[in-house]
Amino acid sequence: MNAPANLDAGKLRHDWSRQEIADLFALPFADLIYRAHTVHRARFDANEVQISTLLSIKTGGCPEDCAYCPQSATHDTGVKAEKLMEIEAVLRDARAAKEGGATRFCMGAAWRSPKDRDLDTVCQMVEGVRALGMETCVTLGMLTAMQADKLKAAGLDYYNHNLDTSPEYYGEIISTRTYQDRLDTLTHVRDAGIHVCCGGIVGMGEARNDRIGMIHALATLPVHPESVPINMLVQVEGTPVSKGQAADIIEFVRTIAVARLTMPASMVRLSAGRETMSDEGQALAFFAGANSIFCGAKLLTTPNPSRDRDTALFERLGIQAMTF
Repeated sequence: MNAPANLDAGKLRHDWSRQEIADLFALPFADLIYRAHTVHRARFDANEVQISTLLSIKTGGCPEDCAYCPQSATHDTGVKAEKLMEIEAVLRDARAAKEGGATRFCMGAAWRSPKDRDLDTVCQMVEGVRALGMETCVTLGMLTAMQADKLKAAGLDYYNHNLDTSPEYYGEIISTRTYQDRLDTLTHVRDAGIHVCCGGIVGMGEARNDRIGMIHALATLPVHPESVPINMLVQVEGTPVSKGQAADIIEFVRTIAVARLTMPASMVRLSAGRETMSDEGQALAFFAGANSIFCGAKLLTTPNPSRDRDTALFERLGIQAMTF
């Protein structure tokens, strides 16, 4: 199978067709991973991975019905609704994350969209984390243009708002907001001058064609997301997708590789699901182009590998933590 034009050079393109992306997914695994690694190495240090930390600053009670999310008020998962954390408590966690080697601190709130008074508090958190010398990212749900401008004024580096899956499969996962709602928020974030963090989830019962559709939606944006988290579904009892078949690690790594090839300058983040991933699976993901992980005991409300396990893995692979 012939590679699409400009593939090996890692040229930035925004005109990918679904067929081209499907052809990448269909490559023999060794060929796909080799090509992705070649492009990755041309853009990044192949032996550096950024350490990030994700903190839930407002947990539970979200009115959205995302089928994968234990924080949805429509699912019985045992996650209780909590108030927005105090600013100093968040900054205390940020300082601890920095001492543990993290250069990026992400804050997530279980909202459909933030109230203006809560956004003011989050802006103070962003300012405080920036003052520590860390990259900042928040995920707060849908934003208006004015709210995005306010976060930019506070110094926010990245805003996370995932597309989750393909446009075609989206309705199977979420009914309380549309795909276009998500795209509109991304537009507000981009127009405000904030870097976009946007990716999706593998293992929600979608077909490969939906993974193709998700990558196509991301890779054909006018500007590629600077940050592309690829998550493996963490099955949480009580969520509608908790009983499906677990994602296949080879297919997951293929998704990482295709993201790297189609968005060669983006940070591709190996995000949720590492707790159940083998060291070998993670090593393949790094080789395929992932260059960021989240450290810490939890990702919002789901388990994450221990810091000791990550340190041991990095030592075995000769990986260094990226500096900011």
